[in-house]
Parts: sequence; structure tokens; C-alpha cells
Amino acid sequence: MIQNNNINKNAFTMNILYVATFTISFLILGNLISTPSSIYSSSLNTFTQLAYGSINSTNTTTNSTITTNANYTELEQNTKAFLLDMKAKNNPPINSLPPNEARAALYGLQSSYPATIPEVSAVEHLTIPVGSNNETIAIQIVRPVGIDSSQQPTPVVMYFHGGGWVLGGFDTHERLIKELANAANVTVVYVNYTLSPEAKFPQALEEAYAATKWVADNGQSINVNSTKLGVAGDSAGGNMATAVTMLAKERDYPFISLQALFYPVTDVNFNTTSYEKFQKGYHLTRDAMIWFWNNYLDNQTTNIKDPLVSPLQASISQLQGLPPALVITDENDVLRDEGEAYAHKLMEAGVPVASVRYLGTIHDFMMLNALANTPAVEEAISQAASIINKVLYS
Repeated sequence: MIQNNNINKNAFTMNILYVATFTISFLILGNLISTPSSIYSSSLNTFTQLAYGSINSTNTTTNSTITTNANYTELEQNTKAFLLDMKAKNNPPINSLPPNEARAALYGLQSSYPATIPEVSAVEHLTIPVGSNNETIAIQIVRPVGIDSSQQPTPVVMYFHGGGWVLGGFDTHERLIKELANAANVTVVYVNYTLSPEAKFPQALEEAYAATKWVADNGQSINVNSTKLGVAGDSAGGNMATAVTMLAKERDYPFISLQALFYPVTDVNFNTTSYEKFQKGYHLTRDAMIWFWNNYLDNQTTNIKDPLVSPLQASISQLQGLPPALVITDENDVLRDEGEAYAHKLMEAGVPVASVRYLGTIHDFMMLNALANTPAVEEAISQAASIINKVLYS
């Protein structure tokens, strides 16, 4: 089945020029290229090089000379103050806690830095089927301010939250979700996939795909225009968002117009320059990522080279025809290099890509309430919303 990914190419270009007029620091790593037709009929190739086994520090490069920069001179001032505050509190590392306590810690972190939660027209709570054995999950339908369910259907974005597949929920991501919905003037469907370690790969991913398919099938009943459908996610949610586009290509449905990936996880690899440089002291640590991966994967059966686990391991043919992508990364982040490498590989596959690195900030910056008023957060959300709006309304 051939579907046409005819997006408004100028929408991306205009947005990049617009953001460039601001004085915040960021680095444009890629520009959108011509938009080819999207071929959704090919199947994913056979995965190569089985790689099973527990993920631990022996898989990483250890460097005893690496030290945390206590002064954080490379950081924006509010971001620096946040990290110094976290250091002073000396809370136990997230990876040292049981999952339920780690979840409470993230909720407590967000609650301890009050941020203004924007008003929206409505938040509707639904339970939808996601499996053949009567499994269900909850979703929240977030309608932008000024648009209610009786008005003209808006485009829709499926949102998959970050938190290493272990942490996070609507409460931790509420501000970000509502800001995106309002700024992009789209309905956002927030997916409460089953967390790990209670669910092992691929359960949460299959739930994310099933929720996306359900919205595509039931757009009229929830008053969204599901022919204008995008996916988005932060961190582990960015991993899931792009994996959902791979499943949609493999299964010929649904048609997805855009993927917006915020500092995404794209590879089980702890040996990059950014991992070595930022492995401690910059909010997300290497040890935490090892812990997240071990909670998400069944280490006895999961192939860590599977592109649905590690999108960066996908072949060029597997990436060809995926939706246009916005990839946002941040300077001081263990995941920076793999996110940018994935953006480059998507471009190599002919996917239209805009990839932007925001300087002076850290992992989770768009989600963290403590950083909500920093220039990087304000402009990253503005940029993402502008691209989402222009693509889905074109």
C-alpha cells in the first residue's frame, strides 16, 4: 500500500528560521529534505545479531578519570541551580530504589517545584481495549483551550511519556502535555501504557500501537481528525513513538503524518561520548539507564539489536518511508549522541528530519517543572508545537 506523505515542507523551514531569531543557544544538526512518498507496504527485515543477556556496567566503558563538574559552568543558570539543589539534597539514586518508590520520587520531584499548569478545554478519561484477551488501558484526551468536543475535529497527537518505561504518568507530564496541546492547537491523547518491570518488552509498545490504532479507527467517535495523526514522546516515550511508526509501516496501518521525538532513547549502548562525559551529575545517569533497560527488557529473550528496542539499529530500508521527524536533544545528556545519530540515520534513509540540540540544559528539560520557565523549555515547546501545527494542519 502506497501512501503519500505530502507535508508542507516550508512549515519546517519557516519554523527553523523563526526559532533562529531568538537569542537562546541551540544547534541545528539537520534540515528537512525533500518529502518523498511514503511506502507503507514493506515489512521489517529479519533482525540481525542476537544479543541476549543482562545489561550491566560490564557492557560500558568505565573511566575513573571522569568527574562531575561541580560548578556546571556550561549550564544555563536556572538549570545549574536545579542540579546544585539536587546535589545538596543528596537523595538516593533512582536506580537504588524499588520501582514504586522511584515512581513516588519522580512525582515528588515534580510536585516540589510548582509550575503553572495551563488551562485546557477538557481532559476526558477513557478506557480502551488493547489486546485480544480483554486487556484495557486508560487514556486521557486533552483538548486545547478554545476547542471543545462539539466543535470541528482537530488533528490528534498520540503522546507516550518518558520515565525509562518504569516511571511517570499523567501527573508528572501534565504541564508539558497541556502546553503542547494549546500551543499546537491539537488534541493530545495521553497513553497510560503498563509500566515496567510489571510489563516487559514488547507489552508497553504493543499497547502504544494498539492505542494509536484505536484512535485511528475511532476518531469520529471522540471528535478528532484521525487522518491527521502524529506521535510524540520524551525519552523512553520517544523510543516508543518512533517504534510505533515502524509497526505502522510493517502492518500497513495507521497512517502517521509526523513523529516528534524529545531526547529519545534509541540504542542499548553506553559507550558514546555523551555517556562518558555526562554519566554522573547531570540528572540522568548511566547507572540509571542501565537500571531502566533491565526493568524494561526480558534479558533472557530480548534481542537488544531489535529495531523496536534500539531504533538506531534499524537498517536504512527499515527506516525508509517513516514519517517526517522532529528530533530535539540537549547538550548535557547521556542520550544526546544516540538521539542525534538516529536523526542522521533517518536523514540517510530519506526521511525529512529537523534535529535541534539545545545548549546549556539537561535530560528531561521539557518535562521538568523546575525548568519550566527557562528559555530552552519555552522555545523547545514552541518549536515542537509550531511544527506539529503546520504539518498536521497542512
